[in-house]
Amino acid sequence: MSVRKIIKIDEEKCDGCGQCVVDCAEGALEIVDGKARVVRESFCDGLGACIGACPTGALTIEEREAELFDEQAAAANVAASKGRGAGLTVVPSGCPGAAARPLEPRAEAGSPPGAASQLGHWPVQLKLVAPNAPFLREADLLLVADCVPLAMADFHHRLLRGRAVVVGCPKLDDRAFYIDKLAEVVRLSSISSLTVARMEVPCCGGLCWIAEEALKACRQKVPIREVVVGTSGQIVSERDLA
Repeated sequence: MSVRKIIKIDEEKCDGCGQCVVDCAEGALEIVDGKARVVRESFCDGLGACIGACPTGALTIEEREAELFDEQAAAANVAASKGRGAGLTVVPSGCPGAAARPLEPRAEAGSPPGAASQLGHWPVQLKLVAPNAPFLREADLLLVADCVPLAMADFHHRLLRGRAVVVGCPKLDDRAFYIDKLAEVVRLSSISSLTVARMEVPCCGGLCWIAEEALKACRQKVPIREVVVGTSGQIVSERDLA
């Protein structure tokens, strides 16, 4: 222990958006019970790279007695977080492009009628979205396999319009991570409904399993619907799962 600079979090100002977690390259921050928390003092280098990411001014630097910064332990924590279910709010990446922000649907000049983007927020990757981000609260949520928008020409107007969206691949990504992360989204954001859009290929069926396991894990009853998209871009089936 020694007197040094370390991050300070004003809980009254913190709205749990998770943007600071993204900008903390050392993995010192997590969202716990809807508020940013320092996971372990020795993971925080006290440089304050996360401060600029906070939209509410909840983060400052204070000088007090704290554990010494352990660079090796922090690096090991970041590496371990990529393959475990703990600290699921956001995978620490330090990427400014992962900061949460709202978007307005719009079309490029000269675009045909109905060609406006219906994406209402950023980020969209399930790994990066904060579970209690404002755009998720009581939303109709679309959990979509990342190949679906590429195959389906009218994806924005047929499936995305009016919904918040998270994207992932049930074959290539960590299913256990997705279950825990999606359960946290449902628990903290009280989503109104869940639509799972997947490709017709067998390996993509795991996305519905992930959704169902997430609902079991958080013990929440949410209407869930499966939409299966063919490789030619057409919807081949739709059904209610719960």
